[in-house]
Amino acid sequence: MRQKIVAGNWKMNNDLKESLKLFSEVANMVTDEANNDAVVIVSAPFTNIYALDQWRSGSNIHDKIKLAGQNCCWEESGAYTGEVSAKMLKSIGAEYVILGHSERRQYFAESNAQLAKKVDLALKHELTPIFCVGETLQEREEGIHFDVIKAQLKEGLYHLIKSVFKTVVIAYEPVWAIGTGLTATPEQAQEVHAYIRQLIAEGYDDETAQSVSILYGGSCNPSNAATLFSQTDIDGGLIGGASLKSRDFTDIIKTFNS
Repeated sequence: MRQKIVAGNWKMNNDLKESLKLFSEVANMVTDEANNDAVVIVSAPFTNIYALDQWRSGSNIHDKIKLAGQNCCWEESGAYTGEVSAKMLKSIGAEYVILGHSERRQYFAESNAQLAKKVDLALKHELTPIFCVGETLQEREEGIHFDVIKAQLKEGLYHLIKSVFKTVVIAYEPVWAIGTGLTATPEQAQEVHAYIRQLIAEGYDDETAQSVSILYGGSCNPSNAATLFSQTDIDGGLIGGASLKSRDFTDIIKTFNS
């Protein structure tokens, strides 16, 4: 069975005090209201991860909410001022790391080759990559979105052996639906998720394709989560803006209530 996952990406929001408040609210709501086996992940600014890990260690929710970094460096260590290594993230309590987010690709010109190095370092330090793929509006309108996603997937992940590839989480981000209020229709999202799963089957095998969780990452909110998550190949969401509101984020998590 593929894992059901709801991951909140706080991006560059929330100072330490705000992070602790939001995290505690989500933790209490999840404990009180969410009755499911979905994996819940919070990806906070790296400056706040250690404090959140300490908070959850002193509570009863340590196994209920996982922590993720929003990025890591492509090098182990060295003269890379301002960068954060995979080893550093692991040492402060992170269990996952988002790699290849569309904003990193767009604003910081991250290449697929560079991301492949990041994936390797994350795995070396026992961080599970949440590897993002997706097309821009122009690429979709030009009809090359499948080619773009195929290149991102193959160049970023296909160097992994099968047993390792199966541990990675993939997130599909229609870039045109991030922070715009636009959302891919459930049919559009399902089509791409199915395509990604097909690519995995072709690159590895059907068993591998059916074991990898693929998340939807484009303006998912409490009103559309259930419809999106009911699609055959959508295993949860990488949530942006809605994860900054404890009520909205918890309601999305509760979509998986049994």
